[in-house]
Amino acid sequence: MPSDTSTKDWLRKNPQVRTIRVAAADLNGQPRGKRIPARFADKVVAEGTRFPMSVLNLDIWGEDIDDSPLVFEDGDADGVLKPTDRGFVPMPWLDAPTALLPIWMYREDGKPYEGDPRHALARVLRRFRSHGLTPVVAMEFEFFLIDDSGRKLQVPLSPRSGKRRKAAETLSIRALDAFDSFFTDLYDACEAMDIPGDTAISETGLGQFEINLVHQPDALKAADDAWLFKMLVKGLARRHGFAASFMAKPYAEYSGNGLHTHFSMLDSEGENVFDDGGPEGSEIMRHAVGGLLDAMHESTLIFAPHLNSYERLVPEMHAPTSIAWAYENRTAAVRIPAGSHKARRIEHRVSGGDVNPYLMLAAILGAALIGIEDRIEPPKPITGNAYAQGLPQIPADWEEAIGDFETSDIVARIFPGELIRNFVLTKRQELHYMADLSPEEQVEVYLDTV
Repeated sequence: MPSDTSTKDWLRKNPQVRTIRVAAADLNGQPRGKRIPARFADKVVAEGTRFPMSVLNLDIWGEDIDDSPLVFEDGDADGVLKPTDRGFVPMPWLDAPTALLPIWMYREDGKPYEGDPRHALARVLRRFRSHGLTPVVAMEFEFFLIDDSGRKLQVPLSPRSGKRRKAAETLSIRALDAFDSFFTDLYDACEAMDIPGDTAISETGLGQFEINLVHQPDALKAADDAWLFKMLVKGLARRHGFAASFMAKPYAEYSGNGLHTHFSMLDSEGENVFDDGGPEGSEIMRHAVGGLLDAMHESTLIFAPHLNSYERLVPEMHAPTSIAWAYENRTAAVRIPAGSHKARRIEHRVSGGDVNPYLMLAAILGAALIGIEDRIEPPKPITGNAYAQGLPQIPADWEEAIGDFETSDIVARIFPGELIRNFVLTKRQELHYMADLSPEEQVEVYLDTV
């Protein structure tokens, strides 16, 4: 938690800030919180703030869960929200100078609230520390820039040429330069917010781009960075006159948005335990892969949390559908990239861009650690096209994924029971109400929210 002194120092160095936001991530990854005049910031840091525990268990529309015990059975009781160790970050997408203070929820007695997704990841990381291991995490974000001003989604007009490209431009410098002012502002904002934005490329979809967040040995900060990055990209795009969307599949005819996660692990001496000095990786790495594959079917709801998520997970559309691993093979769900043995790592390729990054990292790292603890041996790595080999499949049905997640023994080893219950209630309500919407209305819901 940042100290009173550091808070006052930050505000003194940024006298232009007149209001702050305090926000926590709900189970859908949506920021929930309050607007507060800057002169009351010291009080928030020292004492925290309060709002109902049910707020972290809202549905995708921001509505109460109809049958949630948090609302009426528990009297809609408050949680206590305290600042994380992130401290203030600027919000460059707003017109007025504003700062965001990330917070997370505790119970009245000071214990972490188990329905908070950030606490779920912290819980997994405590288990890593008990083994003397530190995950090193990097993420690759795909997103679309979209003109949603009309009835049909399309790529925005280029601010430079005034033209609208009609096709995907994979790894095109021209496509990047067409939106140079947006990307320049985005990198400046990442610098100001301490988000490690790295390489940008144009991707295989219409108006689709990818930006990497560089690896770091603090998985909780990596998840914070991911959560803030999604807010930043969406907010800044609107400031530039168009939308940015991380929804899994905004265009049926193009590949969807993935969120690929790379990770390795350091021991207490700072050595990469996945490195065996050669190209295959260590026994510990294989056990981590075994855990990931064992948990994949039953934890798919974390990686594909919305109805639209399952439109991305279709064969031969650059998203994995088979539960398999491979070396240097992007058709597999788990890939071991080539390169120096010192940087040996695992890439998990299942998640869409629409995930909650705290839950996603908890699911991936938790499953890998179970594989290490239980010494799970994976099947042989595949070669060739995973789509054509009759392999075990990732669930293609949202309702099936909800049921499998709810009853899974391995999920219960990763997440606390209260979070599992709350997440299932949230998803079942979303499933129920999405059935009444047209495809166009579903896209409208997901485009800005996820």
